[in-house]
Formats: sequence, C-alpha cells, structure tokens
Amino acid sequence: MKKVITYGTFDLIHMGHINILRRAKERGDYLIVAVSSDEFNRIKHKEAYYSYEDRKMILEAIKYVDEVIPEHDWGQKVKDVQKYDIDVFVMGDDWEGEFDFLKEYCEVVYLSRTEGVSTTKTKQELSSKHG
Repeated sequence: MKKVITYGTFDLIHMGHINILRRAKERGDYLIVAVSSDEFNRIKHKEAYYSYEDRKMILEAIKYVDEVIPEHDWGQKVKDVQKYDIDVFVMGDDWEGEFDFLKEYCEVVYLSRTEGVSTTKTKQELSSKHG
C-alpha cells in the first residue's frame, strides 16, 4: 500500500482544499492528513475559525481522506513519515523547497494551488461584507 501525507490548518474548507486532497490521494492508496492543533496554531500566530476537533471531523467526512492526525509542532514531520511508513509527502507549491529535507525519507511533491481561492481571502471577504 502506498501511503501519502499532507499537512495544513484546513479551516473553512473550500475548493482549494478539496483539490489538494483529491490530488494528494491520487498519488497513493491511503491519505493521512495532519491538521494543525489549536495549540500549534497559537504558536504560529494563526487563528482558525473552527476548533481542531471540528476541522478533524470535517476532514474525516471527505472521501479522499483516510486518516486525520494532529500536528503539534514544526519538527513532527520526520517522525510522522517514519511512524506511518509514508511514501509520498505532499504540500502546496507555496511551500516549494521548504520540506526537501524529507526527501531522505520519502518522495516530496509540491502541488500547484487552486487559483483565486484561499482561506485568508475568504476571511477577508467575509470581514469586509460584515465589518
């Protein structure tokens, strides 16, 4: 079985998220999604609308996702790749080169992002409409 992993906050799920999850799943048989915990988001100075538990539940309902695990810190990726016997690590191309250190453990793939859609953009649009 070929295992794939990707990481993210996955707040306010949109087509960009679905596209990356679909394309990540196409790279293997089993997709693990590591989701930033609420504590890790605080460390990153990032605020999610939904709690970790809610984001986890939403992701588990998406047909491309086989398993959801928490991401607690930046240094966790090597341990996860080894623990879950990962074959392919997938991230959006806005992270190009940042995770090349994982090539020692698995294939690293950067996928292009969906044009014109992002959680930041959605939050800004919602804020301007209701602010």
